[in-house]
Amino acid sequence: MSSSFFIKTKGNPKLAKKGKNTAVQRKGDGDSGGKSKVREKKPNSKYNEEISSDSETESPVVAKKRQSNEENEYEETPQEKKLRLAKRYLDQLRQEEDNKAEEDSFETDLIAGRLQEEVLEQKGKLQRLIAKDLIAPDPSEIRVLRGHKLPITCLVITSDDKYIFSAAKDCSIIKWDAESGKKLHTIPGGRKGTEDRHVGHTTHILCMAISSDGKYLATGDMNKLIMIWEAETCKHLYKFTGHKGPVSGLSFRKGTHDLYSASHDRSVKVWNVDENAYVETLFGHQDAITGLDSLSRECCVTAGGRDRSVRVWKIAEESQLVFHGHEGSIDCVQLINEEHMITGADDGSVSLWSVNKKKPLSTVKQAHGCHGDAGLEQPHWVVSVAALQNSDTVASGASGCSHNSQVQLWKCSQNFRGLERLFSVPVSGFINSLKFSSSGQFLVVGVGQEHRLGRWWRIKEAKNGIYIIPLKRKNPNPEEAKMTE
Repeated sequence: MSSSFFIKTKGNPKLAKKGKNTAVQRKGDGDSGGKSKVREKKPNSKYNEEISSDSETESPVVAKKRQSNEENEYEETPQEKKLRLAKRYLDQLRQEEDNKAEEDSFETDLIAGRLQEEVLEQKGKLQRLIAKDLIAPDPSEIRVLRGHKLPITCLVITSDDKYIFSAAKDCSIIKWDAESGKKLHTIPGGRKGTEDRHVGHTTHILCMAISSDGKYLATGDMNKLIMIWEAETCKHLYKFTGHKGPVSGLSFRKGTHDLYSASHDRSVKVWNVDENAYVETLFGHQDAITGLDSLSRECCVTAGGRDRSVRVWKIAEESQLVFHGHEGSIDCVQLINEEHMITGADDGSVSLWSVNKKKPLSTVKQAHGCHGDAGLEQPHWVVSVAALQNSDTVASGASGCSHNSQVQLWKCSQNFRGLERLFSVPVSGFINSLKFSSSGQFLVVGVGQEHRLGRWWRIKEAKNGIYIIPLKRKNPNPEEAKMTE
């Protein structure tokens, strides 16, 4: 029974009744004059002091008398009881409706926020502002994983950032635990000529990709083959054949099991991994394709090597957009979001692009400096690029002579109009592969003594390995999301 309910309907009859009884009792107290002193006495402090749970317990006799008075004072009729219960029930219903409305409103806001974010992501207008808070890591904080005998050529990170897969010229694939750096599984490479009896690659692995749900891993090699693996167990599932040259690029369409592949045979092929099926082939490049990437749209981007073009392939329409800007062979390409991408070339330049413009939005020449004697200086070859998706942060890796190679971090200015240097991390060797973790907590670097696609020269001082570079921030909880118009 609600106390507020009784106060509303009956005032405070209990206190009034008790006050009257007390006054009568005091009138009968012994007084030589026989006159009432009630008006001169202070009210009984029993009804004015604050009562706490620590007060002394009243005697059983007093308690029984008080209970009897209360029962006599007010007896609830059946009609009043029904009314009281009905009011309580209505109050409960009203409270439940209010709570449900609040929850529905919160859920609606969350869904609306997610939908709005997805729309902005599709339009390439969602930009997490991270770069301004990044600071160079201490060399002692960089972890190095070793396990491959020959140069690392490619690597991927699962979308939950738990596992790293790497592959090398020794034809092996290794699955690593990202947090501990431990090897979880190794798929050994086989010798050339043992293709019929060896499950796995027998020539240099050049590229790899993992589906966004972490179910499938795909790897491509110099022997024109694409292998499909179960990522969790590293069990071999399928072998795709059809390319007429080395497979140099692989990418799963985000949210699907559609696989895009690129090759030195200048073609792009589409596969359905669930169905173990080939879908179609697209042509257009005039030279060997050196890199490929895709996100959630039904399209992919490729770098055309010495034909100096970048192409956006619209798979459903079987059409392509052609972009020109670099002065040398374009070796690598990566999408930042659905409408912007970054590329690197052997002329030492890094370029930032919009898929709506045929020329770069910005190009940084000699992005990693030069080497050689005065007058005969040559820019360091940009071998790899990476982008933290839907952010303003990208990275590039260059080959160098001796210990001059480095990973360079860049900030994309607002609306992707330019590139600003942040800091560099020295890494000896060819930086053949770069990948940001989905969370933006670290950058993984695949390093080798040789370039992933050939043996133009060898850096003997370098050590083949995987470097995990932490991405430290000045502000641990930055406001990352920004919607750009």
